[in-house]
Amino acid sequence: MDLLQSIILGIIQGITEFLPISSTAHLILVPALLGWTLDEQSVFIFDILLQFGTVISVVIYFWRDLWGIARAVVTGLIARRPFETAEARLGWIIVVGTVPAVVIALLARDAVEGLHGQPLIVATIMGVAAALIFVSERIGRRDRAIETLDWKDGLIIGAFQALALFPGVSRSAATICGGLVRGLERRAAARFSFLLMVPALTGASVIAVKDLLETPNFAQYLPPLALGTAVSLVVGLACIHWLLGFLARQSMAVFGWYRIGFSILCVAFLGLSFA
Repeated sequence: MDLLQSIILGIIQGITEFLPISSTAHLILVPALLGWTLDEQSVFIFDILLQFGTVISVVIYFWRDLWGIARAVVTGLIARRPFETAEARLGWIIVVGTVPAVVIALLARDAVEGLHGQPLIVATIMGVAAALIFVSERIGRRDRAIETLDWKDGLIIGAFQALALFPGVSRSAATICGGLVRGLERRAAARFSFLLMVPALTGASVIAVKDLLETPNFAQYLPPLALGTAVSLVVGLACIHWLLGFLARQSMAVFGWYRIGFSILCVAFLGLSFA
């Protein structure tokens, strides 16, 4: 992978990690559409580590929230009143919401990794998963604030997040839609989605670092990886800010129609290529 390719993938990651259109699908499908020949195993590790740049984006953008949550959780444990404050409760809800993705990742890792080499399947999943957006927009009440979340909400939204382990679903789409199904306002659903991504994607990045260090001649991947990660961080910051403003005023339906259109384009193009 050369530096230009890493910049392009970093831009794609920074935009699509937060928009509900699937970063993983775009990182798989765009190289396939452009005819890039890349080693599947190294690209899988590269794509996971690119996510670390967007995790840092969330940490920078929401550092006050994250610091307040972490401090409240620790203070609550020390005082033996772990659920006393709203921030402490939110911290534990994030922990509960992370569990389903961890369990599914451990049980289905090989199956999930295998899909990364199947762009036609990924494109199909991307289109079909648009239904999540349309259904959640239709049935969601959108009248709850993030402070009203409880452990049951965390577990259900976490189950939605687990669906995003399959490339094409989209972690942000799944968790925002899960929040809408539980009645959250769009902006509140997005905020919780971004906070929930921190432990999940940090854990995935740690595993990817381990896999990278076990890859022969891994040092050759470091320059493009560092560049792509930096690009995804900067682009991700801008995208978070834009999406929160957009969801305060608009429906997510436009992203559902985009997913369907891009899916049809990819299936048609890749189908002709494989014919």
